[in-house]
Amino acid sequence: MSPVATTWDPALYLDFDDHRSRPFADLLARIGATNPGHVVDAGCGPGHLTAVLQARWPDARVTAFDSSPDMVAAARERGIDATEQDVDAWTPTGDVIVSNAVLQWVPGHRALLRRWLAALPDEGWLAVQVPGNFTAPSHVLAREVADRFDVALRDAATVAEPAEYAEDLAGASAVDVWETTYLQRLTGEDPVLRWISGTALRPVRDALSDAAYRDYVEVLAPRLREAYPTNADGSTWFPFRRIFLVARR
Repeated sequence: MSPVATTWDPALYLDFDDHRSRPFADLLARIGATNPGHVVDAGCGPGHLTAVLQARWPDARVTAFDSSPDMVAAARERGIDATEQDVDAWTPTGDVIVSNAVLQWVPGHRALLRRWLAALPDEGWLAVQVPGNFTAPSHVLAREVADRFDVALRDAATVAEPAEYAEDLAGASAVDVWETTYLQRLTGEDPVLRWISGTALRPVRDALSDAAYRDYVEVLAPRLREAYPTNADGSTWFPFRRIFLVARR
C-alpha cells in the first residue's frame, strides 16, 4: 500500500469550526510576541484562523500558505495573503511561525521543526499544534477498515510524544510543551464519521472510487457507533487529544 495525495474540502472542514478553532486559540494564547514584523500561518487551510493572527498583531505583515489549491482559494476569498506551497519545502521566514494541525501530515516533521526554529531571528517564536489521537478508536478503526481496501492510513508513529518534542526544541531560550484532551460534544447522524471525514479519511476518499468509498463507510460507520455510543439526548462525546509546542528563539 502506498499513500496518495490528499485533497481538501474547505466547507466540510469548517462544519466543525468551533471545535477545530479552540486549540488554535489555546496555542495563540501562549505566544509571547508583542510587536512582530512578519507573522506566517504555515498550512492556513481556508484562512478563517489566519484572520485571528491579524487581529492579534494588527501592525504585523501576516502571510499564509497551504498545499491545497482549494484551501488557498478559500483563504484568498477571505482577503488573506495566501500562496500555494508545500510545508516541507517552505523556506522559513517571519518573526512568528504558527502551524495549526498541519505537521502530522509531514513525515520527518521533527527535523523540520528544528530547522524552522534555527531560522527564526532572536526573540522569534514558533508555535505548533498537532493532533495526538492516532491510537484513539476512531483512527484505529479507520485504519483497520482501510487495510481491507488496500489504503494506507497514518499510524501511532505519525506524531511524537510531548517529551520528545520538548527535547527537539531544547536549544530554544524558552520551551512550552503540553497536551490537552478536549471532550467534544458532537451531534447529528454518525457525527464521529463526519468529523474524521473532513480530515483523517481524506486519503481514503481520494484513493477509492465513489462506490468503493461507500462500501468503506458502510463497514466503518457501525464500528464507530459502537465505539462512540449516542447519549440519551442524542449527542455523542468524542475525546480528542492535542499536542502543543511553543518555543522562543
